[in-house]
Amino acid sequence: MEGNQSQITEFILVGFQLSKNMELLLFGIFSLLYVCNLLANGMILGLICFDPRLHSPMYFFLSHLAIIDISFPSSNLPTFLENLMLFNLTFGSIECLILLVMSYDRYVAICHPLQYTVIMNWRVCSILAIACWACGFALALVQVILLLRLPFCGPQKVNHFLCDIRSVLKLACGDIWINEMFLFADGVLILVGPLALVLVSYMHILWAILKIQSKEGRKKAFSTCSSHLCVVGFYFGLAMIVYMVPDNSQQEEHLKILFLFYTLFNPLLNPLVYSVRNAQVKAAFHRVLQKKRTV
Repeated sequence: MEGNQSQITEFILVGFQLSKNMELLLFGIFSLLYVCNLLANGMILGLICFDPRLHSPMYFFLSHLAIIDISFPSSNLPTFLENLMLFNLTFGSIECLILLVMSYDRYVAICHPLQYTVIMNWRVCSILAIACWACGFALALVQVILLLRLPFCGPQKVNHFLCDIRSVLKLACGDIWINEMFLFADGVLILVGPLALVLVSYMHILWAILKIQSKEGRKKAFSTCSSHLCVVGFYFGLAMIVYMVPDNSQQEEHLKILFLFYTLFNPLLNPLVYSVRNAQVKAAFHRVLQKKRTV
């Protein structure tokens, strides 16, 4: 039987099993979110690159986050399987690690302000950024290599709107326990571990904020850190639901919608919280507008 089975080299993405009107509505909503995401993160990236006042460790990592938030939704456009899945897993992993590094940057800035420039020098920032990109790419590459060794005999239909690794694994004919083991290990390494470290960092930050004598300073620091923590919680929470909750065929449509929010809405949320609410970024934006008016 196994000898007569032909290998499958192409997959059909099922997408959303919804009515035509609902599909058109979702297409309009998420197309608008995607365009807004490109504009918002592109604006943030441009301001950070061209304004010397934003050349600090915090905005250095924020520029990497903007690049990822532009690339991650764009990587979900259906192309061929290897590249699509590699980029999707890579950018998702890098974003988790960058959020962890940004929380560490805020921890040093608030808890050790006098040593901040010494600890977070440009050499350290560059090493941390390179490590995030290298680790994210390496972990994703391992997942794709393990997937490509598997035989696929049928069916061809992937019950998703992109080649999500968990959905594709369901179509494999061979034993997938190694893939599932590495996928779970990646979830612990990329999601559970960084989230725990982020929470520890913000616990120390909260304790340092409570020691601030100035009521206005305490309020400003708490407002900034609470909004950052909400973004981190939203991102990691959705990622854990999508990748670490056991499969349930009755909830596949709900998970696909969650995944769509995970890939489109969250990248748009990051510039709103990390940048638009930031006085320095708003000041840089106003300076750009004034330059255009004078020209």
